[in-house]
Amino acid sequence: MSLLALAARGEPALPPRGAGLRPASDCHSLLALLFASCLLAAPGPEFERAREFYQRTEYQASLNVLHPLANKGPAEIQLLGQDYFMLGEPKKATDEFDKALALLEGSKTPIKQDLYVWLGRAYGRRAETSGLLSAPELATRSRKYFETAVQMDILNKEASGDLFDYYMGAPGFMGGGLSKAQELAAKVLAADPAEGQHLFALLSEHDKDYAAVEQHLRQAIQFEPKQASRVMELARFLGQRGRAKEGDALFDQAQRMAPQDRRIAFTRAQTYIEEKRNPNEARMLLENYLRGPFTPDDPPKQRALDLLAKLVSQKTGTEKPPRQAGH
Repeated sequence: MSLLALAARGEPALPPRGAGLRPASDCHSLLALLFASCLLAAPGPEFERAREFYQRTEYQASLNVLHPLANKGPAEIQLLGQDYFMLGEPKKATDEFDKALALLEGSKTPIKQDLYVWLGRAYGRRAETSGLLSAPELATRSRKYFETAVQMDILNKEASGDLFDYYMGAPGFMGGGLSKAQELAAKVLAADPAEGQHLFALLSEHDKDYAAVEQHLRQAIQFEPKQASRVMELARFLGQRGRAKEGDALFDQAQRMAPQDRRIAFTRAQTYIEEKRNPNEARMLLENYLRGPFTPDDPPKQRALDLLAKLVSQKTGTEKPPRQAGH
């Protein structure tokens, strides 16, 4: 949870002086351009309806609106891919994203950065669920799309965050590695200090340097003091380190800063369950969370249900102990 900048190219508004009539071949090119412009026309009301379903996490309903459309442009095709991805069908998602990319490349239309991000995610998911023979190729495609997106705009947190996660999780022969993650974090830090501090906190956590983690998270808050998510990240970390009183105070602060942000309540409940404390409040928070409404940016409903199941198992003593190394 990265940059081919393709600039739009068009013909001059007027032909050169003395050029005369346009040759037949140019007329054919003009007809092709006009046809492409029809395909790339602004999305219509059905697209907006499908997008509304998507924003409510009603992905199948969104698909049902999009499928019957006769002339799908890049926006409709990309939304199809996002629906499939969110429904857990990464192969169908990459098929749609590839179509959208090919259509945009053929039209010389600038390609939006988020399409590369979605391509990276979908190919990455396929790599995670594929066999040993195909996983390296799929993972490499995922990495290249993320890198393309980051090259386009390093300030895009989703692009840089996904690429960072890839570098941290993938082995060297697939283009991952700690040194690449450190290099990316330094570039992000120069462009976006708060996000850069967040990435360096993750690097310090990997190294189990928890004092440095706290320092980076506090510096991120200093750079973005009005961002509730930064306060939430520090609250979660302190809770995990056994500093419950400080963490709870910061969760309260984050909720006051962004009372409509449902991720704060979810993260607080998750922290309580992981630390095996405040079970009644954790249950209440999750039950309220499950009442919705949900958006694609929220933790999925299934994660909340899984946490509730874990909470029940903790209460009944049926939770499975963590597996020991070598067993």
